[in-house]
Amino acid sequence: MSDPFEMGDSGDTSHLVWKDVSPVRVAHHTPIFDVATIERVSTDGRRGTFVKIVCPLWVTVIPWYRSTEGKPMFVMEQQYRHGSGTVTREFPAGLVEKGEEPQRAAIRELREETGCMPARIRSIGNINPNSAFMSNRSYFFLAEDVCPVSGQTLDENEQLDVLSVPVSEVIKDIGTGLYDNGIMMIAVGFFMKEATTRPELLA
Repeated sequence: MSDPFEMGDSGDTSHLVWKDVSPVRVAHHTPIFDVATIERVSTDGRRGTFVKIVCPLWVTVIPWYRSTEGKPMFVMEQQYRHGSGTVTREFPAGLVEKGEEPQRAAIRELREETGCMPARIRSIGNINPNSAFMSNRSYFFLAEDVCPVSGQTLDENEQLDVLSVPVSEVIKDIGTGLYDNGIMMIAVGFFMKEATTRPELLA
């Protein structure tokens, strides 16, 4: 163990890497992810079996525009989430389909769920949602100057409302009430990082 009070970081993490000693074995299959196990051995000889969730890539798209009064706005969704058993307010999001590029999936999800299309869209980051047991990555896109072009095209069990919310309100309330969603926190974090070089997104 290194001394946490010693200044400096060698950058060498090779002593922390566990090596695979078995293939990934699927223990349970669901429509949206697989529960799998894998055996690994540490650099000091310890061996263990670990659980990992294997699921498709995720995308979240942040739809931004200015109101007629010039105020920065987000297009958002409200829907019931079966995991938490609550209604949440979120950005459009979904799974990347097999063979689909994340940006294409972001545009598709935006149109299907809100009926909107962007004038411009760009990647602003991607992360592993939970490196303790998840194997996938989640991609975040900023969609600018969105406008409605069609109605919704929802999946069979999707039921959601679409609304516009001032950017300032979302930033103020993130992590509370309707905004009780970890992926939303990450999305707003990437948006705020983008805004450090583009302050016009906030004002």
